[in-house]
Amino acid sequence: MRIGIDVGGTNTDAVLIDGSTVLAEIKTATTEDVTSGIAAALAALQAAAGHDPASVQGVMIGTTHFINAIIEGRNLAPTAAIRLGLPATEALPPMSGWPARLVTAIKGRGYLCHGGHEIDGRMISRLRRDELERASEDIVAHGVRAIAISSVYSPVNAECELEAAEILRGLLPDVPISVSHQIGRMGLLERENATIINACLSGLATHICRGLADAVSAAGIDAPLFLSQNDGTLMDVEHARRYPVATFASGPTNSMRGAAFLSGLRDCAVVDVGGTTTDVGMLRHGFPHEASTEVSVSGIRTNFRMPDVLSVGIGGGSRVREDPVTVGPDSVGFRLTEDALVFGGRTLTATDIAVAAGIADIGDRSLVRGLDRSLVEAVLARIGADISAVVDRVRTSAQATPVVAVGGGSILVPDDLPGVGAVHRPEHHATANAIGAAIAQVGGEVDRMYSMAPGERERLLDEAKQEAVDKAVAAGAKPDSVQIVDVDEVPLAYLPGNATRIRVKAVGDLVLAD
Repeated sequence: MRIGIDVGGTNTDAVLIDGSTVLAEIKTATTEDVTSGIAAALAALQAAAGHDPASVQGVMIGTTHFINAIIEGRNLAPTAAIRLGLPATEALPPMSGWPARLVTAIKGRGYLCHGGHEIDGRMISRLRRDELERASEDIVAHGVRAIAISSVYSPVNAECELEAAEILRGLLPDVPISVSHQIGRMGLLERENATIINACLSGLATHICRGLADAVSAAGIDAPLFLSQNDGTLMDVEHARRYPVATFASGPTNSMRGAAFLSGLRDCAVVDVGGTTTDVGMLRHGFPHEASTEVSVSGIRTNFRMPDVLSVGIGGGSRVREDPVTVGPDSVGFRLTEDALVFGGRTLTATDIAVAAGIADIGDRSLVRGLDRSLVEAVLARIGADISAVVDRVRTSAQATPVVAVGGGSILVPDDLPGVGAVHRPEHHATANAIGAAIAQVGGEVDRMYSMAPGERERLLDEAKQEAVDKAVAAGAKPDSVQIVDVDEVPLAYLPGNATRIRVKAVGDLVLAD
């Protein structure tokens, strides 16, 4: 048996799964510290379906801890950004373009040092130990507790980052270090930004991972703990501690993976309606389609792996206004059971509209009997039109696109979306996010530049595929279950040597002890 948990802005969902059978599913309110909400969800799951905690083979969690910390600018470690690229890259120092409040929140300090490589692998300049020694002295003097190292074209050649990290670990053994070639992709500033974000979360990641493990242990469960990644696969707690940025989009990806599992559709649009927002994305071979451009995180441009998801402020807790009729984007959030009309509150929400329309049965229906029927119909039409417009933006073809509606608020989605197509609403759709976490696989990815000589294409592709498979197995996948699910090959005509970017993704079933 597995337990899947997904922490949302309004609800924390949990499911108990045995193979492909959902034994129990529950929803609890997300708590301010989140971790106690997970403990409450585990207790509620035990009450819903009594089970022996010893029979649980794994607990999979999708959490909003880390993305919320960046959005709110809290619990972030003082961080130094060391860029290796002199005498180039001086025009824009580290953290250029960051919101001032976040630079202040991490007490950000930037250092420019010699090093880095050209796109063809040639060295720009040699690393200088004396520069790193001076930087380390300044880092100690200013109480910095995390370091982010980025080097020009490190995805092509990571030698400078690795050497600098080794030197700094010798000088500052107690300061965690993040290196950019392990986090971001091509594009120095965006990759550097992603690495700085990862570094400033290092202290919080250690604390949160320990707290999650304690919550699971307190429930009597002695099983491996995994966290969901942005690409719909799992990582163990140690990996999550080192790379907390990999959890940022775990909520939408869990829902999309759950939608694929519940509906049996591998290529479709997924509409996930929660309490605060509606997230819309495309599934490709059963996995979320990844964003091909930079992704903004709280006003910071980054380029690490993120699903191509569009969000609109429509959810069960969205405030409804009458003149003109609008839904959201503001929401009562986890205060739904206090503020909504059906719970005795004074705020008209989308949940009240659903109850008045007879498509939901929560709270006290008598409290919304006085709502004008024309208003109810106008609000539902507005929701359908807004969601349809978002689906139209994410789909990659003008042909009719299957749509799977999931999430607790998916009752608000009409059976047919204007201009899009029929909507599938599978069983257990309300907890698809937690189900997606529970059934998630493990993966391995290769994203690299190759110099492709004539006649070498097939060999290099096979080499990249094998490396991706090996990474998936190393991450805990059953060797005989690993499959290649995505291959991208992009020739770069503006570079010498028949340069080609090859990206390969492999996934497989997680090995769990019986």
